[in-house]
This record gives sequence, C-alpha cells and structure tokens, in this order.
Amino acid sequence: MRVSPLRASLLSAICFIPFATNANAAGFYIQEQSVRGLGSAFSGSTTNLDDASTIFFNPSGMTKLEGLHTQAGVNVIMPDSDIDNRGTNSGPSGGLPLGGNSDNPYQPTPVPNGFLSYQITENFWAGIGVTAPYGLASEYDKGWFGRFDSTKTELTVMDVQPTVAYKVNDWLSFGAGINIQRATADLQNAVILGAGTEGNSQLKGDDFGFGYSFGAQIKPWETTTIGLSYKSSVHHNLDGRVTITNSAGNVVGAGVTSTNGSAKLVTPDQASFGVAHDLTERLTIQAQATWFGWNNFDNITAIRDSGAVASTVFQNYQTTWAFAVGAEYMASPDWTLRAGVQFDESPTTDEFRTSRTPDGDRTWVSLGATYAINDRLDLDLAATYIDVAEEEINVARGTGAGRFIADTDGQVGILALGVAYKF
Repeated sequence: MRVSPLRASLLSAICFIPFATNANAAGFYIQEQSVRGLGSAFSGSTTNLDDASTIFFNPSGMTKLEGLHTQAGVNVIMPDSDIDNRGTNSGPSGGLPLGGNSDNPYQPTPVPNGFLSYQITENFWAGIGVTAPYGLASEYDKGWFGRFDSTKTELTVMDVQPTVAYKVNDWLSFGAGINIQRATADLQNAVILGAGTEGNSQLKGDDFGFGYSFGAQIKPWETTTIGLSYKSSVHHNLDGRVTITNSAGNVVGAGVTSTNGSAKLVTPDQASFGVAHDLTERLTIQAQATWFGWNNFDNITAIRDSGAVASTVFQNYQTTWAFAVGAEYMASPDWTLRAGVQFDESPTTDEFRTSRTPDGDRTWVSLGATYAINDRLDLDLAATYIDVAEEEINVARGTGAGRFIADTDGQVGILALGVAYKF
C-alpha cells in the first residue's frame, strides 16, 4: 500500500488562506478590514479613511483623528464558486469512480475587525487593530471528482497590530506597526491507499508569525492627499500532524506516513500608492494602486520531524497589481456616500491553481455610506459585488491520484456594517 500524505495534504497547507470564504481578493489576501474602505472598493484606503480602520491600511492616517476613536465592523461574505470537470482522471487507482461536480462549497461567513486610536500628544498617536486578513473555509460534496485535490479546508489567521504615528507638520505624517499573527489550519483531501482503495488525509497545524507595517501621508496642497504604505511578508511555519485514515476511520501508517511535520507559508509583501483630491468641499475623487509580492510564494516544502524533506511542490505565483478608483460625496451633514470599482489580478496560473483557492482575476463594484447618528457616533454601510473570471485548473495531485482538470469561475457578494465612536 502506497500513501503520500505530506504531498497530498501538508503540501497543500499553504494554498489555504482567504478567511472564511474564497474570493475576497486575488490570491489569499482579504481586503475587507474597513467598512468605509469597502464602500469605495478601497480606492482611498491609504489617503482618506477618517476612522480608526486606517491603522490596517496606512497607520499614518491616525494623525487625522483627534482624541480617542474606536471602530468595529463586520463583513458578511457570500461566495459562489462553480468548478466543472474538464477531463479529470483518477490515475492508476484501480477503477475508483471519479464522482460528479460539487455544489457551492462556501457558506455566508462574517469577517470581523476592530480598531482603537488614541492621540497622546499634539503630534503623537498610538493605536491597535485586530483583524482576520487571511483564511479560508470550504467543504466540497463527499465523493466529488476533485476530492484528491481538496475536500475540506478550515483556516483562520488572526492579526494584532500595535501601531504608532507621528505628525511632523500639517502636510507630513508617518506611522508604523508590528503585525502579530496566529494561524490555525485543518486541511483535508482524499488519497489513494492502494488499487481501488482510497482514504482521507488531514493536516492540523498552527503557528505564530511576525511582520511590520508602515506608511506616510503627504498633503502638497490643502485639497490633495498622497498616501504611501507597505506591509511586510509574514513567515509562518505550520507545525502539526498529518493523519491518514482508511474508509473505516482507522489510522494508516502510524509514525511513518501519519506523522508530525511542518510546512512553511510566506505571505506576500505589498506596497500601495494612492491619491485623493477634493474637487469641491463636498466631492472627493480618489485612486489607488497596490503591488503584491506574490513571488514570495514560489514553492511549498514539507518537512518531517526527522528533518527529511518529504517533497517540494512549486506554486509559481506571479507578482500582481490591483487598481481602484472611486469617490466620496457629502450629501448632507448627516450622510456621506461612496462608490468605487477595482480590478484585482490573480497570481495563480493554470498548472498550479487549486480547488482550495479556485482563483481568477476579480472585478469589484462597491457602494457605501456613513450616517452620522450624532456628533460622536457614526454608522457605516457598504455592499460589494465581485466577478471572478473563469480560469482553468490543470494539476497533478499526488501518486495514484491522477490529474485534476477543471474550469472554475465564481462571484462574491459582500454586505458590511460598522460603527465608529469618538470619545
């Protein structure tokens, strides 16, 4: 009997990350960390977020917030993914049936975030943000044709970002923060145990990782703001256990194929540049470009506790850009309206794409509003539709598991609600 658990499961540990759904941003990054930012498709997240969620996108923006500010929001993400068989084969599996297509593997899921900003002196601010910037949760139908690629994925990455900012003068501010991340994963897929026999491979692992963020805002003119920000990559080393079970639920290869191991994950660094300009006292237009260093994620190497390299799988992610444009309009003293569009490139290619993240180029359309309930309390609303372009998956999936060939496309709806309070 031949089993390849670390190849089939631990290897795929790093293809996991968009939070509790697929498809919020290309690759495995989750942008939805600000309800106000979402309302304009994040076209102004480095320049003119006027609540504490600026901590995540550009910490220098805290210098616009007088006193103590708090913000909490939730984004309900509703993805719909369709993967159709285009020639998948099960390889030398002894006649195992391929199975049919799966229903939508995603459920509507809330993604929360919270921030606090405090002005300590005339020129110095401190704050903290708690977000879930990466993760995924999907479960395909039992026996579906792509089960050797994935069956179930549950990943959560929580990020805590202590942050400081300094206002040099009226036209220049800087900010920086430390990113402390906790990642947990439960990844499952089918494996070939022998001729005509299959089982289940499960990886469960966790890790802490650390990175940093910094940014600047410049006002060359009273009506114009330029924003610059950078987030470093974060290195995770998921320590855990791979367990192989047969159809009866019994562990296979205890201490050999079912064993402790680890796999490294490197998230992309990213750099953003944005410009916002007040056309009138009420109308602001804004644009932003973000570069993602997805080439950090070039391969997945699985290592047993003995130190032996189990295998290396190349991911060949490509660096990408996201471009967004939008506007904000103060319709009245109580209402501010927003809108924006974004184009977000996928870093994946056909021969390395996976059903854990069936990714494609994404086109966003967003609307949002802020209602000032009183001088201290604001209510934020946003809605977004994302079209995920049709792409192809064409990848080998382990010894005996054949080649997974499929077309994938999808769409995502997002509804978001937030509150901001100024003390």
